[in-house]
Amino acid sequence: MKPYRVLLYYCYTPIADPEAFREEHHLLCLQLNLLGRIIVSAEGLNGTVSGLTADCDAYMTAVKADPRFDALEFKIEEHEVHAFQKLHVRVKSEIVHSDLPVDPLRQTGIHLEPDEFKKLKNDPDVVLVDMRSNYEHSVGRFKGAITFDMENLRDLPDHMGEIAHLKDKKVITYCTGGIKCEKASAYLLSQGFENVYQLHGGIIKYGLEAGGEDFDGKCYVFDNRVAVEVNQVNPTVVSTCHRCGTSSDRMVNCASPACNNHVALCENCGWEHNGTCTDDCLNDPQLRAYDGTGYYSKKTEGYTPLQGYKSFAGSQPA
Repeated sequence: MKPYRVLLYYCYTPIADPEAFREEHHLLCLQLNLLGRIIVSAEGLNGTVSGLTADCDAYMTAVKADPRFDALEFKIEEHEVHAFQKLHVRVKSEIVHSDLPVDPLRQTGIHLEPDEFKKLKNDPDVVLVDMRSNYEHSVGRFKGAITFDMENLRDLPDHMGEIAHLKDKKVITYCTGGIKCEKASAYLLSQGFENVYQLHGGIIKYGLEAGGEDFDGKCYVFDNRVAVEVNQVNPTVVSTCHRCGTSSDRMVNCASPACNNHVALCENCGWEHNGTCTDDCLNDPQLRAYDGTGYYSKKTEGYTPLQGYKSFAGSQPA
């Protein structure tokens, strides 16, 4: 058993005073030595954090003690170290940026648990639709799924024409942890799709609870792991090295900060080209030092996890 845990979670639930909740939640994370990214909004809570097992257990207990988060589920993965280098707890207008005119608390697709999804996904009347960004599905996706060349979920309306002919099918949406699908499936319903489902808990939960069968490649994640294994049944590699074209599922961020593209880069090309995706990037005078991971945390001078806790006022929390 590994000493650290990575927790992925979200919950659509009304939060009357997001700013006050953010301060309280930031303090909780400080007290438990957690790192990660958390978004608070009037529509709910969304986060990924990492910490020692006991600290993560205490965090989950504290969150679930709040009746507003009765429906919240944690996806729990083991890790050797912290999966983040910083702690950010922010208030935003949405817990996942979409600009879609929908409310998941009023209408959303039918939730399928991993075992239900596993049984239904190969039905000839079923279509799987990936609701993630292009760089995410480039390194991993469900076998036979429809993918969109989009940068962000807010681009979804521009791609409706690509699936308009499928309105008589059972459409199952999926994403990393399930949060995008709450709004994406609701949007499909608003556009005249009648049989809309979503993979509850997303790719991560499917891998943890159902073995990840038929998920090809790796799952892109937004921490220093970059991409993680999902399929324990019939794994395969679907991505190729951006530099040499050989089969590779090593996902990196380009070492050029001006570029920062998310690409697959094999081990050899990573070291040979200092973690860059093109020769122009290799010549970037601001080139970041490549350490083999391809993950770069934004530098913040004098950073401590206390930053962002605006009520701290310079004294240690009790």
